[in-house]
Amino acid sequence: MPTLDDLNQAPREDVVAALGAVFEHAPWVAEAVAAQRPFPTVEALLAAMQGAVEAAPEAARHALLANHPELAGRAARAGTIAPDSLAEQAGAGLDRLSEAEYERFAALNAAYGRTFGFPFILCIKRHGRASLLRTFQARLAADPEAERRTALSEVFRIAALRLCALVSGPGAPRVTGRISTHVLDTVAGRPAPGVPVELHEWVTDTETALVARTVTNADGRTDAPLIGGRPVPIAAYELRFRIGDYFRASCPDLPEPPFLDIVTLRFGVADPEGHYHVPLVASPWSYQTYRGS
Repeated sequence: MPTLDDLNQAPREDVVAALGAVFEHAPWVAEAVAAQRPFPTVEALLAAMQGAVEAAPEAARHALLANHPELAGRAARAGTIAPDSLAEQAGAGLDRLSEAEYERFAALNAAYGRTFGFPFILCIKRHGRASLLRTFQARLAADPEAERRTALSEVFRIAALRLCALVSGPGAPRVTGRISTHVLDTVAGRPAPGVPVELHEWVTDTETALVARTVTNADGRTDAPLIGGRPVPIAAYELRFRIGDYFRASCPDLPEPPFLDIVTLRFGVADPEGHYHVPLVASPWSYQTYRGS
């Protein structure tokens, strides 16, 4: 990964090669900012790239939108879209849909294209599948000019994530969030180590997908965030704590089966760049939670 200092001093063609894919099929954006160096922060570089897009002729901005691939479209299924887009769609699970789901995306893509004249654009790293489909459906009813502005703002979100994955340096834009947890034993008055924890995302009203599985450490926390280093997709989540096994070991006189065995906490994430700390405070007979820090 080049540093910002590297890019500030590199030949113009090297800057274009490094940043040409930040905006989909639009290396002209990187060419425009290469002449504006040096940049003091990554945020300033991003702002310059966005400014170049906003200052471009309307035809160039429309082409930028039109060159984005459809979500779960034929080109994506065939693997013929840009590598970054292919990875982003795969990361959202759009390469593993059922035929019924592919048909739903095909219908939405066709309706959107007829209405607005360019593909539906969404920074899918910031959305779970339910949020993605809900947003897709809602935006079909938008005013065309407002939707064009929304699509461009999503292009800028995608570009921010791509740029931060390509360039290191001071003043990086905020593009990541976190989900973390810890478990407190109110009987012993201390953190609870060795508690198995799972994080699931609710994909539909009846289907969940495992996101992370871990065990609490000596501090009652997890060694790493359950989600970290990336946006937290907008979604409903469920934490599952196998607290029964912990209290079986620490309170051997408890009846069997225990009153609390697997504690589940369902919560929603609306801010992909936020920190959601969801602790469990428990005894063998009760528990509580809150959004911590």
